Amino acid sequence: MSALLLGPLLRYVDEESASVWVKTASAAMVAVRAGKHRASARTFRVHDHHYALVELAGLPSGTHLDYEVMVDDELVWPTSDSSYPPSRIVTLDHSKPLRMAFGSCRTSVAHDAEGNETHGVDALRAYALRMAGMTDSSAEHDPDPDDEVRWPDLVLFLGDQVYADETTAEMRAFIESRRDIEEPPWTELKDYEEYTQLYELAWTDPANRWLLSTVPTAMIFDDHDIRDDWNTSQAWKDEMEATEWWHGRIVAGLASYWVYQHLGNLSPAERKADEIWQQITSHDGEGEYDASALLDAMVEKADQEPETYRWSHSRDFGDQARLIVLDSRAARVLDPEQRSILDDNELAWLDERMRGDVDHLLIGTSLPFLLAPGLHYVEAFSEALAGGAWGRRGAALGEKLRTTVDLEHWAAFQEGFQTVAAMALEVARGIRGRAPATVTFLSGDVHHSYVSEARITRRAGRGQPPLKSRVVQAVCSPIRNPLPRRMRFATAALSYGVAGPLGHVVARSAKVPKAPVRWRLLNGPWFDNNLATLEVTPGGLHLWWARGEVHDGAHDRPSFVEVATLDIDDRR
Repeated sequence: MSALLLGPLLRYVDEESASVWVKTASAAMVAVRAGKHRASARTFRVHDHHYALVELAGLPSGTHLDYEVMVDDELVWPTSDSSYPPSRIVTLDHSKPLRMAFGSCRTSVAHDAEGNETHGVDALRAYALRMAGMTDSSAEHDPDPDDEVRWPDLVLFLGDQVYADETTAEMRAFIESRRDIEEPPWTELKDYEEYTQLYELAWTDPANRWLLSTVPTAMIFDDHDIRDDWNTSQAWKDEMEATEWWHGRIVAGLASYWVYQHLGNLSPAERKADEIWQQITSHDGEGEYDASALLDAMVEKADQEPETYRWSHSRDFGDQARLIVLDSRAARVLDPEQRSILDDNELAWLDERMRGDVDHLLIGTSLPFLLAPGLHYVEAFSEALAGGAWGRRGAALGEKLRTTVDLEHWAAFQEGFQTVAAMALEVARGIRGRAPATVTFLSGDVHHSYVSEARITRRAGRGQPPLKSRVVQAVCSPIRNPLPRRMRFATAALSYGVAGPLGHVVARSAKVPKAPVRWRLLNGPWFDNNLATLEVTPGGLHLWWARGEVHDGAHDRPSFVEVATLDIDDRR
Protein backbone atom coordinates (compact mmCIF):
# COMPACT_ATOMS: atom_id res chain seq x y z
CA MET A 1 0.00 0.00 0.00
CA SER A 2 1.29 3.45 -0.88
CA ALA A 3 2.26 5.76 1.95
CA LEU A 4 0.17 8.43 0.19
CA LEU A 5 -3.56 7.61 0.33
CA LEU A 6 -5.09 10.81 -1.00
CA GLY A 7 -3.80 13.97 -2.60
CA PRO A 8 -1.75 15.91 -3.04
CA LEU A 9 -4.29 18.71 -3.27
CA LEU A 10 -2.92 22.14 -4.13
CA ARG A 11 -4.98 24.50 -2.00
CA TYR A 12 -4.32 28.15 -1.11
CA VAL A 13 -1.77 29.75 -3.45
CA ASP A 14 -0.89 33.43 -3.57
CA GLU A 15 2.03 35.48 -4.92
CA GLU A 16 4.63 33.90 -2.64
CA SER A 17 3.21 30.82 -0.92
CA ALA A 18 1.48 27.53 -1.67
CA SER A 19 -0.28 25.00 0.57
CA VAL A 20 -0.30 21.29 -0.25
CA TRP A 21 -2.70 18.90 1.55
CA VAL A 22 -2.26 15.11 1.77
CA LYS A 23 -3.65 12.07 3.55
CA THR A 24 -1.11 9.40 4.48
CA ALA A 25 -1.33 5.75 5.49
CA SER A 26 0.29 6.32 8.89
CA ALA A 27 1.97 8.92 11.06
CA ALA A 28 4.80 10.47 9.06
CA MET A 29 6.81 13.51 8.12
CA VAL A 30 5.62 14.94 4.80
CA ALA A 31 7.87 17.10 2.63
CA VAL A 32 7.17 19.06 -0.56
CA ARG A 33 10.02 20.03 -2.89
CA ALA A 34 9.51 22.61 -5.65
CA GLY A 35 12.77 23.52 -7.37
CA LYS A 36 15.11 24.84 -4.69
CA HIS A 37 12.20 25.37 -2.29
CA ARG A 38 11.35 22.75 0.31
CA ALA A 39 9.00 22.60 3.29
CA SER A 40 7.81 19.83 5.57
CA ALA A 41 5.16 19.13 8.19
CA ARG A 42 4.35 16.33 10.58
CA THR A 43 1.00 14.61 10.10
CA PHE A 44 -1.86 15.14 12.53
CA ARG A 45 -4.49 12.55 13.37
CA VAL A 46 -8.29 12.67 13.28
CA HIS A 47 -10.13 9.48 14.23
CA ASP A 48 -7.19 7.27 13.30
CA HIS A 49 -6.63 8.92 9.92
CA HIS A 50 -3.48 10.89 9.14
CA TYR A 51 -3.20 14.23 7.35
CA ALA A 52 -0.66 16.94 6.67
CA LEU A 53 -0.77 20.40 5.20
CA VAL A 54 2.61 21.67 4.01
CA GLU A 55 3.16 25.40 3.50
CA LEU A 56 5.85 26.54 1.07
CA ALA A 57 6.83 30.19 1.57
CA GLY A 58 9.15 32.62 -0.16
CA LEU A 59 8.19 31.55 -3.68
CA PRO A 60 8.71 34.02 -6.55
CA SER A 61 5.58 35.64 -7.99
CA GLY A 62 4.33 34.26 -11.30
CA THR A 63 6.68 31.27 -11.19
CA HIS A 64 5.91 27.79 -12.54
CA LEU A 65 7.49 25.12 -10.33
CA ASP A 66 7.09 21.36 -10.72
CA TYR A 67 6.87 19.75 -7.30
CA GLU A 68 7.31 16.40 -5.60
CA VAL A 69 5.92 14.94 -2.38
CA MET A 70 7.92 12.76 0.00
CA VAL A 71 6.58 10.78 2.95
CA ASP A 72 9.35 9.92 5.41
CA ASP A 73 11.85 10.70 2.62
CA GLU A 74 10.17 8.27 0.21
CA LEU A 75 9.09 9.84 -3.08
CA VAL A 76 5.33 9.21 -3.37
CA TRP A 77 4.28 11.86 -5.90
CA PRO A 78 4.38 11.86 -8.83
CA THR A 79 3.86 8.13 -9.03
CA SER A 80 6.29 6.15 -11.17
CA ASP A 81 3.53 4.96 -13.51
CA SER A 82 1.85 8.34 -14.05
CA SER A 83 0.92 9.31 -17.61
CA TYR A 84 0.06 12.87 -16.58
CA PRO A 85 2.27 15.96 -16.73
CA PRO A 86 4.21 16.93 -13.59
CA SER A 87 2.13 18.54 -10.85
CA ARG A 88 2.93 22.21 -10.77
CA ILE A 89 2.70 25.19 -8.46
CA VAL A 90 2.02 28.46 -10.27
CA THR A 91 2.19 31.44 -7.94
CA LEU A 92 -0.10 34.35 -8.70
CA ASP A 93 0.96 37.15 -10.98
CA HIS A 94 -1.54 39.99 -10.77
CA SER A 95 -0.38 41.44 -14.09
CA LYS A 96 -1.95 38.35 -15.71
CA PRO A 97 -5.76 38.40 -16.14
CA LEU A 98 -7.51 36.28 -13.51
CA ARG A 99 -9.06 33.03 -14.76
CA MET A 100 -11.24 31.05 -12.36
CA ALA A 101 -13.30 27.91 -12.93
CA PHE A 102 -16.38 27.26 -10.78
CA GLY A 103 -19.26 24.85 -10.34
CA SER A 104 -21.14 22.65 -7.89
CA CYS A 105 -22.86 19.30 -7.39
CA ARG A 106 -20.62 16.38 -8.27
CA THR A 107 -21.38 12.74 -7.58
CA SER A 108 -18.68 10.05 -7.63
CA VAL A 109 -19.53 7.10 -9.85
CA ALA A 110 -17.45 5.18 -12.36
CA HIS A 111 -16.29 6.96 -15.53
CA ASP A 112 -17.50 4.17 -17.79
CA ALA A 113 -20.54 3.55 -19.98
CA GLU A 114 -22.76 2.68 -17.03
CA GLY A 115 -21.67 5.65 -14.92
CA ASN A 116 -22.00 8.05 -17.81
CA GLU A 117 -25.43 6.66 -18.65
CA THR A 118 -26.79 7.29 -15.15
CA HIS A 119 -24.87 10.44 -14.15
CA GLY A 120 -23.50 11.90 -17.38
CA VAL A 121 -19.89 12.72 -18.12
CA ASP A 122 -17.93 14.32 -15.29
CA ALA A 123 -17.23 17.87 -16.53
CA LEU A 124 -14.36 18.28 -14.07
CA ARG A 125 -12.67 15.18 -15.42
CA ALA A 126 -13.14 16.33 -19.01
CA TYR A 127 -11.52 19.62 -18.00
CA ALA A 128 -8.61 17.73 -16.39
CA LEU A 129 -8.05 15.55 -19.46
CA ARG A 130 -8.01 18.62 -21.67
CA MET A 131 -5.47 20.35 -19.41
CA ALA A 132 -3.30 17.23 -19.57
CA GLY A 133 -3.45 17.22 -23.38
CA MET A 134 -5.25 13.88 -23.54
CA THR A 135 -8.43 14.96 -25.37
CA ASP A 136 -9.71 17.37 -28.00
CA SER A 137 -11.69 20.54 -27.35
CA SER A 138 -14.21 22.69 -29.16
CA ALA A 139 -14.08 25.45 -26.55
CA GLU A 140 -12.65 28.68 -27.94
CA HIS A 141 -11.05 29.63 -24.62
CA ASP A 142 -10.23 26.15 -23.32
CA PRO A 143 -7.35 25.28 -20.93
CA ASP A 144 -4.89 24.68 -23.77
CA PRO A 145 -2.31 22.12 -22.54
CA ASP A 146 0.40 23.92 -24.55
CA ASP A 147 -0.36 27.29 -22.95
CA GLU A 148 -0.30 27.08 -19.16
CA VAL A 149 -1.06 30.81 -18.95
CA ARG A 150 -4.59 29.78 -19.95
CA TRP A 151 -4.94 27.30 -17.10
CA PRO A 152 -7.19 28.48 -14.26
CA ASP A 153 -5.68 30.31 -11.30
CA LEU A 154 -8.32 28.70 -9.09
CA VAL A 155 -11.19 26.23 -9.16
CA LEU A 156 -14.03 27.30 -6.85
CA PHE A 157 -16.24 24.42 -5.72
CA LEU A 158 -19.60 25.84 -4.65
CA GLY A 159 -21.01 22.96 -2.64
CA ASP A 160 -22.05 19.32 -2.83
CA GLN A 161 -18.58 18.01 -3.57
CA VAL A 162 -19.73 14.88 -1.77
CA TYR A 163 -23.19 13.44 -1.23
CA ALA A 164 -23.67 12.12 2.30
CA ASP A 165 -27.35 11.30 1.79
CA GLU A 166 -27.60 10.05 -1.81
CA THR A 167 -24.89 7.39 -1.82
CA THR A 168 -23.59 5.49 -4.84
CA ALA A 169 -23.48 1.70 -5.12
CA GLU A 170 -19.78 1.67 -4.24
CA MET A 171 -20.34 3.80 -1.15
CA ARG A 172 -23.34 1.71 -0.11
CA ALA A 173 -21.21 -1.44 -0.36
CA PHE A 174 -18.66 0.11 1.98
CA ILE A 175 -21.39 1.08 4.46
CA GLU A 176 -22.90 -2.40 4.31
CA SER A 177 -19.51 -3.94 5.07
CA ARG A 178 -19.53 -2.08 8.40
CA ARG A 179 -23.13 -2.10 9.62
CA ASP A 180 -26.73 -3.08 8.96
CA ILE A 181 -28.19 -0.76 6.30
CA GLU A 182 -31.71 -1.66 7.48
CA GLU A 183 -30.98 0.38 10.62
CA PRO A 184 -30.79 4.20 10.77
CA PRO A 185 -29.30 6.06 9.02
CA TRP A 186 -29.67 3.29 6.44
CA THR A 187 -27.53 3.93 3.35
CA GLU A 188 -26.72 7.49 4.40
CA LEU A 189 -23.44 8.31 6.12
CA LYS A 190 -23.19 7.74 9.83
CA ASP A 191 -19.71 8.66 11.07
CA TYR A 192 -16.27 10.05 10.28
CA GLU A 193 -15.00 6.74 8.93
CA GLU A 194 -17.68 6.72 6.24
CA TYR A 195 -16.92 10.32 5.32
CA THR A 196 -13.28 9.39 4.73
CA GLN A 197 -14.39 6.76 2.22
CA LEU A 198 -16.72 9.24 0.52
CA TYR A 199 -13.88 11.72 -0.04
CA GLU A 200 -11.62 8.98 -1.36
CA LEU A 201 -14.25 8.04 -3.94
CA ALA A 202 -14.54 11.70 -4.94
CA TRP A 203 -10.84 12.48 -5.26
CA THR A 204 -8.95 9.37 -6.39
CA ASP A 205 -9.81 9.12 -10.09
CA PRO A 206 -6.38 9.67 -11.74
CA ALA A 207 -7.45 12.57 -13.97
CA ASN A 208 -9.25 14.46 -11.22
CA ARG A 209 -6.49 13.68 -8.75
CA TRP A 210 -3.94 15.19 -11.12
CA LEU A 211 -6.06 18.32 -11.66
CA LEU A 212 -6.50 18.81 -7.91
CA SER A 213 -2.73 18.46 -7.49
CA THR A 214 -1.91 21.19 -9.99
CA VAL A 215 -4.70 23.82 -9.78
CA PRO A 216 -5.41 25.69 -6.53
CA THR A 217 -8.89 25.14 -5.10
CA ALA A 218 -11.33 26.92 -2.81
CA MET A 219 -14.46 25.24 -1.44
CA ILE A 220 -17.67 25.76 0.49
CA PHE A 221 -20.29 23.24 1.57
CA ASP A 222 -23.94 23.01 0.64
CA ASP A 223 -26.68 20.79 2.00
CA HIS A 224 -25.73 17.41 0.50
CA ASP A 225 -22.27 17.60 2.07
CA ILE A 226 -24.32 17.06 5.25
CA ARG A 227 -27.93 16.21 4.26
CA ASP A 228 -30.58 17.45 1.82
CA ASP A 229 -32.36 20.58 3.11
CA TRP A 230 -29.76 21.09 5.84
CA ASN A 231 -30.99 23.93 8.08
CA THR A 232 -34.06 24.70 5.99
CA SER A 233 -35.96 25.67 9.12
CA GLN A 234 -36.08 25.21 12.88
CA ALA A 235 -38.74 22.56 12.37
CA TRP A 236 -36.36 20.63 10.10
CA LYS A 237 -33.54 20.89 12.63
CA ASP A 238 -35.79 19.82 15.51
CA GLU A 239 -36.88 16.77 13.52
CA MET A 240 -33.28 15.78 12.79
CA GLU A 241 -32.12 16.30 16.36
CA ALA A 242 -34.89 14.03 17.60
CA THR A 243 -33.30 11.08 15.77
CA GLU A 244 -30.69 8.84 17.37
CA TRP A 245 -28.21 9.26 14.52
CA TRP A 246 -28.18 12.97 13.63
CA HIS A 247 -25.69 14.12 16.27
CA GLY A 248 -23.05 11.70 15.00
CA ARG A 249 -23.75 12.73 11.42
CA ILE A 250 -23.47 16.49 11.89
CA VAL A 251 -20.30 16.20 13.97
CA ALA A 252 -18.67 13.83 11.47
CA GLY A 253 -19.80 15.92 8.51
CA LEU A 254 -18.44 19.21 9.85
CA ALA A 255 -15.26 17.67 11.26
CA SER A 256 -14.43 15.99 7.95
CA TYR A 257 -15.31 19.20 6.10
CA TRP A 258 -12.80 21.10 8.26
CA VAL A 259 -10.08 18.55 7.46
CA TYR A 260 -10.76 17.89 3.78
CA GLN A 261 -12.13 21.22 2.54
CA HIS A 262 -12.03 24.17 4.94
CA LEU A 263 -8.44 24.03 6.16
CA GLY A 264 -7.05 24.57 2.68
CA ASN A 265 -9.32 27.57 2.05
CA LEU A 266 -7.38 29.64 4.54
CA SER A 267 -4.26 31.69 3.98
CA PRO A 268 -1.23 30.81 6.13
CA ALA A 269 -2.01 33.83 8.35
CA GLU A 270 -5.65 32.79 8.75
CA ARG A 271 -4.65 29.24 9.62
CA LYS A 272 -2.33 30.53 12.33
CA ALA A 273 -5.35 32.21 13.93
CA ASP A 274 -7.46 29.02 13.82
CA GLU A 275 -7.80 27.37 17.24
CA ILE A 276 -7.47 23.80 15.96
CA TRP A 277 -4.53 24.59 13.71
CA GLN A 278 -2.78 26.39 16.56
CA GLN A 279 -2.99 23.22 18.64
CA ILE A 280 -1.76 21.05 15.78
CA THR A 281 1.23 23.22 14.89
CA SER A 282 2.24 23.97 18.49
CA HIS A 283 2.40 20.29 19.41
CA ASP A 284 5.98 19.50 20.41
CA GLY A 285 5.53 16.07 21.93
CA GLU A 286 6.49 12.76 20.40
CA GLY A 287 4.41 11.56 17.48
CA GLU A 288 1.56 13.34 15.78
CA TYR A 289 -1.11 15.47 17.43
CA ASP A 290 -4.54 13.83 17.80
CA ALA A 291 -7.05 16.58 16.98
CA SER A 292 -10.13 14.32 17.18
CA ALA A 293 -11.62 15.40 20.51
CA LEU A 294 -10.84 19.11 20.08
CA LEU A 295 -12.19 19.17 16.52
CA ASP A 296 -15.36 17.27 17.41
CA ALA A 297 -16.04 19.62 20.32
CA MET A 298 -15.49 22.67 18.13
CA VAL A 299 -17.87 21.58 15.37
CA GLU A 300 -20.49 20.35 17.83
CA LYS A 301 -20.53 23.82 19.37
CA ALA A 302 -20.49 25.50 15.94
CA ASP A 303 -23.59 23.53 14.94
CA GLN A 304 -25.50 24.79 17.99
CA GLU A 305 -23.91 28.25 18.15
CA PRO A 306 -22.93 29.21 14.58
CA GLU A 307 -21.39 32.48 15.66
CA THR A 308 -18.56 30.57 17.38
CA TYR A 309 -16.88 29.51 14.12
CA ARG A 310 -16.75 31.03 10.64
CA TRP A 311 -16.74 28.85 7.53
CA SER A 312 -16.88 31.79 5.10
CA HIS A 313 -13.62 33.05 3.63
CA SER A 314 -12.36 35.87 1.43
CA ARG A 315 -9.31 36.90 -0.55
CA ASP A 316 -8.13 39.58 -2.97
CA PHE A 317 -6.48 39.01 -6.35
CA GLY A 318 -4.61 42.28 -6.50
CA ASP A 319 -6.77 45.06 -7.92
CA GLN A 320 -8.49 42.68 -10.33
CA ALA A 321 -10.97 41.01 -8.00
CA ARG A 322 -12.07 40.28 -4.48
CA LEU A 323 -13.60 36.85 -3.92
CA ILE A 324 -15.94 36.45 -0.94
CA VAL A 325 -17.13 32.88 -0.35
CA LEU A 326 -20.20 32.75 1.89
CA ASP A 327 -21.51 30.04 4.18
CA SER A 328 -25.24 30.12 3.44
CA ARG A 329 -25.98 26.89 5.39
CA ALA A 330 -24.39 26.66 8.83
CA ALA A 331 -24.62 30.38 9.70
CA ARG A 332 -28.40 30.57 9.41
CA VAL A 333 -30.74 31.99 12.03
CA LEU A 334 -33.68 29.56 12.13
CA ASP A 335 -35.82 31.22 14.80
CA PRO A 336 -39.26 31.61 13.13
CA GLU A 337 -39.53 35.06 14.71
CA GLN A 338 -36.25 36.27 13.21
CA ARG A 339 -35.05 34.16 10.29
CA SER A 340 -31.93 35.06 8.38
CA ILE A 341 -29.68 33.13 6.02
CA LEU A 342 -26.70 34.80 7.76
CA ASP A 343 -26.45 35.57 11.47
CA ASP A 344 -25.42 38.99 12.77
CA ASN A 345 -21.73 38.09 13.10
CA GLU A 346 -21.63 36.76 9.56
CA LEU A 347 -23.39 39.84 8.22
CA ALA A 348 -20.93 42.09 10.05
CA TRP A 349 -18.01 40.11 8.58
CA LEU A 350 -19.54 40.40 5.11
CA ASP A 351 -20.24 44.10 5.56
CA GLU A 352 -16.51 44.74 6.07
CA ARG A 353 -15.68 42.99 2.80
CA MET A 354 -18.48 44.25 0.55
CA ARG A 355 -16.34 47.06 -0.78
CA GLY A 356 -15.29 48.33 -4.16
CA ASP A 357 -11.79 49.51 -5.07
CA VAL A 358 -11.33 46.35 -7.16
CA ASP A 359 -12.24 45.77 -10.79
CA HIS A 360 -14.67 42.96 -9.93
CA LEU A 361 -16.38 41.99 -6.69
CA LEU A 362 -17.13 38.25 -6.78
CA ILE A 363 -19.46 36.70 -4.20
CA GLY A 364 -19.44 32.90 -4.13
CA THR A 365 -22.52 31.42 -2.48
CA SER A 366 -23.69 27.86 -3.00
CA LEU A 367 -27.32 28.98 -3.31
CA PRO A 368 -28.16 31.43 -6.11
CA PHE A 369 -28.74 34.92 -4.77
CA LEU A 370 -31.05 35.64 -7.72
CA LEU A 371 -33.37 32.79 -8.70
CA ALA A 372 -35.86 33.03 -11.53
CA PRO A 373 -37.94 36.09 -10.46
CA GLY A 374 -41.22 34.21 -10.06
CA LEU A 375 -39.57 31.48 -8.04
CA HIS A 376 -37.94 34.14 -5.88
CA TYR A 377 -41.36 35.43 -4.86
CA VAL A 378 -42.77 31.92 -4.35
CA GLU A 379 -39.98 31.27 -1.86
CA ALA A 380 -40.45 34.65 -0.21
CA PHE A 381 -44.17 33.86 0.08
CA SER A 382 -43.38 30.55 1.79
CA GLU A 383 -41.44 32.41 4.46
CA ALA A 384 -44.24 34.92 4.97
CA LEU A 385 -46.75 32.07 5.17
CA ALA A 386 -44.61 30.24 7.74
CA GLY A 387 -44.35 33.50 9.66
CA GLY A 388 -48.14 33.73 10.08
CA ALA A 389 -49.19 35.95 7.16
CA TRP A 390 -52.23 33.69 6.69
CA GLY A 391 -52.73 32.70 10.31
CA ARG A 392 -51.68 29.73 12.42
CA ARG A 393 -52.83 27.04 9.99
CA GLY A 394 -51.06 28.83 7.18
CA ALA A 395 -47.89 28.96 9.26
CA ALA A 396 -47.89 25.18 9.69
CA LEU A 397 -48.44 24.77 5.95
CA GLY A 398 -45.63 27.21 5.20
CA GLU A 399 -43.15 25.26 7.32
CA LYS A 400 -44.21 22.05 5.57
CA LEU A 401 -43.80 23.62 2.14
CA ARG A 402 -40.30 24.91 2.90
CA THR A 403 -38.97 21.39 3.47
CA THR A 404 -41.13 19.44 1.03
CA VAL A 405 -40.47 21.66 -1.99
CA ASP A 406 -36.93 22.84 -1.06
CA LEU A 407 -37.96 26.46 -0.58
CA GLU A 408 -34.82 27.45 1.30
CA HIS A 409 -32.73 29.74 -0.91
CA TRP A 410 -31.87 33.37 -0.24
CA ALA A 411 -35.37 34.43 -1.23
CA ALA A 412 -36.85 32.33 1.58
CA PHE A 413 -34.82 34.35 4.11
CA GLN A 414 -35.90 37.85 3.21
CA GLU A 415 -34.09 39.69 5.98
CA GLY A 416 -30.72 38.38 4.84
CA PHE A 417 -31.59 38.82 1.16
CA GLN A 418 -32.64 42.45 1.57
CA THR A 419 -29.58 43.29 3.70
CA VAL A 420 -27.07 41.77 1.27
CA ALA A 421 -28.88 43.28 -1.72
CA ALA A 422 -28.53 46.71 -0.11
CA MET A 423 -24.80 46.10 0.39
CA ALA A 424 -24.38 45.03 -3.23
CA LEU A 425 -26.20 48.10 -4.52
CA GLU A 426 -24.09 50.41 -2.39
CA VAL A 427 -20.97 48.82 -3.90
CA ALA A 428 -22.43 49.18 -7.40
CA ARG A 429 -23.26 52.85 -6.79
CA GLY A 430 -19.73 53.64 -5.65
CA ILE A 431 -20.78 54.37 -2.07
CA ARG A 432 -18.40 51.72 -0.69
CA GLY A 433 -15.25 52.76 -2.51
CA ARG A 434 -14.60 52.91 -6.24
CA ALA A 435 -17.38 51.04 -8.03
CA PRO A 436 -16.15 47.82 -9.67
CA ALA A 437 -17.03 46.96 -13.26
CA THR A 438 -19.21 44.12 -11.97
CA VAL A 439 -20.68 42.81 -8.76
CA THR A 440 -21.01 39.15 -9.67
CA PHE A 441 -22.65 36.39 -7.63
CA LEU A 442 -21.30 32.89 -8.43
CA SER A 443 -23.53 29.99 -7.41
CA GLY A 444 -24.59 26.39 -7.96
CA ASP A 445 -27.14 24.05 -6.29
CA VAL A 446 -30.11 24.20 -8.66
CA HIS A 447 -28.96 21.61 -11.24
CA HIS A 448 -29.19 24.00 -14.14
CA SER A 449 -27.05 26.91 -15.26
CA TYR A 450 -27.97 30.44 -16.22
CA VAL A 451 -26.88 34.08 -16.09
CA SER A 452 -29.11 36.92 -14.92
CA GLU A 453 -28.54 40.64 -14.59
CA ALA A 454 -30.16 42.91 -12.02
CA ARG A 455 -31.38 46.44 -12.59
CA ILE A 456 -32.49 48.90 -9.96
CA THR A 457 -36.24 49.34 -9.60
CA ARG A 458 -37.65 52.82 -10.15
CA ARG A 459 -38.87 52.95 -6.57
CA ALA A 460 -35.58 51.83 -5.05
CA GLY A 461 -33.62 54.14 -7.33
CA ARG A 462 -35.56 57.28 -6.46
CA GLY A 463 -33.19 59.82 -4.91
CA GLN A 464 -30.24 57.40 -5.11
CA PRO A 465 -27.08 57.55 -7.27
CA PRO A 466 -27.28 55.40 -10.42
CA LEU A 467 -25.58 52.03 -10.61
CA LYS A 468 -22.00 52.25 -11.85
CA SER A 469 -21.46 48.46 -11.82
CA ARG A 470 -23.28 45.66 -13.57
CA VAL A 471 -24.87 43.32 -11.02
CA VAL A 472 -24.80 39.74 -12.30
CA GLN A 473 -25.79 36.26 -11.12
CA ALA A 474 -23.87 33.39 -12.80
CA VAL A 475 -24.80 29.80 -11.95
CA CYS A 476 -22.98 26.57 -12.85
CA SER A 477 -24.67 23.36 -11.72
CA PRO A 478 -24.16 20.43 -11.89
CA ILE A 479 -20.58 19.31 -12.51
CA ARG A 480 -21.87 15.72 -12.49
CA ASN A 481 -25.37 15.07 -11.22
CA PRO A 482 -27.88 15.96 -13.94
CA LEU A 483 -31.61 16.13 -13.55
CA PRO A 484 -33.49 13.33 -15.33
CA ARG A 485 -34.63 14.57 -18.73
CA ARG A 486 -38.29 14.50 -17.73
CA MET A 487 -37.43 16.80 -14.84
CA ARG A 488 -35.59 19.32 -16.96
CA PHE A 489 -38.67 20.49 -18.82
CA ALA A 490 -40.67 20.59 -15.59
CA THR A 491 -37.96 22.63 -13.85
CA ALA A 492 -37.73 25.13 -16.70
CA ALA A 493 -41.50 25.40 -17.04
CA LEU A 494 -42.11 25.83 -13.32
CA SER A 495 -39.18 28.12 -12.55
CA TYR A 496 -39.37 30.35 -15.60
CA GLY A 497 -43.03 29.95 -16.53
CA VAL A 498 -45.66 29.01 -13.94
CA ALA A 499 -43.74 30.51 -11.01
CA GLY A 500 -43.68 33.94 -12.68
CA PRO A 501 -47.29 35.08 -12.38
CA LEU A 502 -47.99 32.79 -9.42
CA GLY A 503 -45.08 34.12 -7.41
CA HIS A 504 -46.06 37.75 -7.77
CA VAL A 505 -49.71 37.08 -6.95
CA VAL A 506 -49.10 35.08 -3.76
CA ALA A 507 -46.30 37.40 -2.68
CA ARG A 508 -48.59 40.42 -2.86
CA SER A 509 -51.26 38.55 -0.92
CA ALA A 510 -48.80 37.91 1.92
CA LYS A 511 -47.29 41.43 1.76
CA VAL A 512 -43.83 40.15 0.90
CA PRO A 513 -41.35 43.04 0.62
CA LYS A 514 -40.43 43.86 -2.94
CA ALA A 515 -36.87 43.26 -4.00
CA PRO A 516 -34.90 46.47 -4.61
CA VAL A 517 -33.88 45.15 -8.03
CA ARG A 518 -35.48 43.56 -11.08
CA TRP A 519 -33.54 40.94 -12.98
CA ARG A 520 -33.74 39.20 -16.31
CA LEU A 521 -32.08 36.22 -17.95
CA LEU A 522 -29.06 36.99 -20.12
CA ASN A 523 -28.49 33.34 -20.99
CA GLY A 524 -30.01 29.96 -20.07
CA PRO A 525 -31.21 27.87 -18.55
CA TRP A 526 -29.29 24.77 -19.66
CA PHE A 527 -29.01 21.44 -17.89
CA ASP A 528 -25.75 19.80 -19.01
CA ASN A 529 -23.12 18.57 -16.62
CA ASN A 530 -20.67 21.43 -17.02
CA LEU A 531 -17.90 23.49 -15.49
CA ALA A 532 -17.87 27.27 -15.87
CA THR A 533 -14.88 29.58 -16.27
CA LEU A 534 -14.70 33.28 -15.51
CA GLU A 535 -11.98 35.39 -17.09
CA VAL A 536 -11.20 39.02 -16.38
CA THR A 537 -10.90 40.92 -19.67
CA PRO A 538 -9.97 44.53 -20.47
CA GLY A 539 -13.67 45.27 -21.02
CA GLY A 540 -15.23 43.27 -18.19
CA LEU A 541 -15.73 39.52 -17.77
CA HIS A 542 -15.81 36.61 -20.18
CA LEU A 543 -17.85 33.63 -18.97
CA TRP A 544 -18.07 30.22 -20.59
CA TRP A 545 -19.41 26.77 -19.75
CA ALA A 546 -18.14 23.45 -21.12
CA ARG A 547 -19.01 19.78 -20.74
CA GLY A 548 -17.51 16.39 -21.49
CA GLU A 549 -18.78 14.54 -24.54
CA VAL A 550 -18.10 10.88 -25.42
CA HIS A 551 -17.24 9.98 -29.02
CA ASP A 552 -16.86 6.52 -30.54
CA GLY A 553 -17.47 4.83 -27.21
CA ALA A 554 -14.34 6.30 -25.59
CA HIS A 555 -15.97 6.87 -22.20
CA ASP A 556 -12.62 7.27 -20.46
CA ARG A 557 -11.50 10.06 -22.85
CA PRO A 558 -14.40 12.51 -23.30
CA SER A 559 -13.88 15.58 -25.48
CA PHE A 560 -14.22 19.04 -23.97
CA VAL A 561 -17.16 20.85 -25.60
CA GLU A 562 -18.36 24.42 -25.12
CA VAL A 563 -21.98 24.77 -23.96
CA ALA A 564 -22.45 28.53 -23.65
CA THR A 565 -20.44 31.74 -23.61
CA LEU A 566 -21.20 35.29 -22.52
CA ASP A 567 -19.31 38.58 -22.29
CA ILE A 568 -20.19 41.00 -19.50
CA ASP A 569 -18.64 44.27 -20.59
CA ASP A 570 -18.34 47.36 -18.42
CA ARG A 571 -21.12 49.29 -20.11
CA ARG A 572 -23.66 50.63 -17.67
